[in-house]
Amino acid sequence: MRLQKNTVLALYSVLEFAARPGELVPASEVAARYDESPHHLAKVLSELARAGIVESVRGVGGGYRFAANARRLTLLDVIRLFEDLGADSANTHAERTPVDRALAQVLSEIDQTAIATFGSITVATMLAMVARQERAGEGTRAA
Repeated sequence: MRLQKNTVLALYSVLEFAARPGELVPASEVAARYDESPHHLAKVLSELARAGIVESVRGVGGGYRFAANARRLTLLDVIRLFEDLGADSANTHAERTPVDRALAQVLSEIDQTAIATFGSITVATMLAMVARQERAGEGTRAA
């Protein structure tokens, strides 16, 4: 399963905001961190706000903050906002031959495994994974 650019940007944004609960984070800060245009990010954040995952506060000192429950919101919840998971990627292979059908079956199974995995990982779990990666990176820099 390959995620679209908007989906990946949404995941980055959700994790950025969830890592700073209650804090208003400017969209420009997130855009700069991930080398993305603020205009493009605004479209993604608008969708996240409509879904109730983030809240938008306008004006001086405004920004976005995480509004969901990090222990309940899964990566799949975010991905479904931007991806059509009902589309069978295996159908991109014309199922004319037994090889085509077998390949389509394998690709479908891979997609189902990916969906199950994304559905089992919460934002809180991802934040813990990111923290572990940051600690591991600090250890390698000190060496």
